[in-house]
Amino acid sequence: MNLHEYQGKSILKSFGVAIQEGIVIDKAEDAVSAAEKLNKETGTTWFVVKAQIHAGGRGKGTVAETGSHGVVIAKGIDQVEEKVRGILGGHLETLQTNGKGKKVNKVLIAQDVYYPGPSEIKEFYMSVLLDREQGKNVIVYSTEGGMDIEHVAEHTPEKIFKEFIDPHVGLQGFQARKIAFNLGLSGPSFKEMVRFVSSLYKAYIGVDASMFEINPLFKTADDKIIAVDSKVTLDGNGLFRHPDYAAMRDKSEEDPTEVEADEVGLNFVKLDGNVGCMVNGAGLAMATMDIIKLSGGNPANFLDVGGTADAERVEKAFDIILKDANVKAILINIFGGIVRCDRVAQGVVDAYNNMGDIPVPIIVRLQGTNAIEAKKLIDESGLNVHSAVLLQEAADKVKEVLA
Repeated sequence: MNLHEYQGKSILKSFGVAIQEGIVIDKAEDAVSAAEKLNKETGTTWFVVKAQIHAGGRGKGTVAETGSHGVVIAKGIDQVEEKVRGILGGHLETLQTNGKGKKVNKVLIAQDVYYPGPSEIKEFYMSVLLDREQGKNVIVYSTEGGMDIEHVAEHTPEKIFKEFIDPHVGLQGFQARKIAFNLGLSGPSFKEMVRFVSSLYKAYIGVDASMFEINPLFKTADDKIIAVDSKVTLDGNGLFRHPDYAAMRDKSEEDPTEVEADEVGLNFVKLDGNVGCMVNGAGLAMATMDIIKLSGGNPANFLDVGGTADAERVEKAFDIILKDANVKAILINIFGGIVRCDRVAQGVVDAYNNMGDIPVPIIVRLQGTNAIEAKKLIDESGLNVHSAVLLQEAADKVKEVLA
């Protein structure tokens, strides 16, 4: 589950991680009072106004309605409301929004951390995630913060460091010190970085996160180490242990059909193809999408209906798939291991009859227990449903209906 920047920072702060302080608002009228409060708490006289959407590249992104960037500076309390109005309620398009603007429902008014001081300001990059190949958590860090880490990896890979952490013993003190040393720190900032890394890893483990990304990780002019931005992804499988974090879910940032599918227990991911998929089992679903691609189509979704494909479940799956106007055909691929194929076939027929009419051809491939009986049931239904037993046969029918 993805979190907004302000939510991620609140979690980090609860674990003792130093952050750029800020106040989130959803009404432009609250901008001045929020800035005044922040001024009293931190002493900042400049303010950073940040759009809160689930996408990176906000600073370079543009709000369609106003032309404002997604992250802007207000050089005084008198400018804050104007800057907020340029972002809040608009649609922000970034490199990660796939050509579509995302509506900004909240903005974060944050303190300015680029204040003068005795030492040099520096920006770093740091993330914590699982390395599946190593079977260990890894802290990825670089001296090149505040920019696309992918660009750094491509052009200057030697500037990216990795510190692998044995899950049996956790992060060791020498590892935190090694990270601070590789980032070129010394004196007070060295100690601050060691403390920051330890707290960050403790937060990562404590919340059952999939990823923490801090970019930029900032060394201020007075040698403080703080998280200026945060991208936090929580492991959905661990949310039952953290109901307070589960409540942070912002469904307005998710695809409405994916939210609807989740509420009825369907594993659904929307894609941009023209052939809808309904499959039982994630592995079979992936293979089905490959078959669609090889047949000249493109999968419009990933949909795992699970082990019980009854009429009600199939009807709901049809309804969700057909909300995509790009769908030109639906391929149902069921392996009857847990559930009998004839029961699935009856579910498809009943769902079709309940819905009245389905405007696109349906190809049903059933294999396993009672597959022959299932094929007969569909063939004799008189509906616009094509049955198949072999996967290649189903692929050929997909190619035929798309022609």
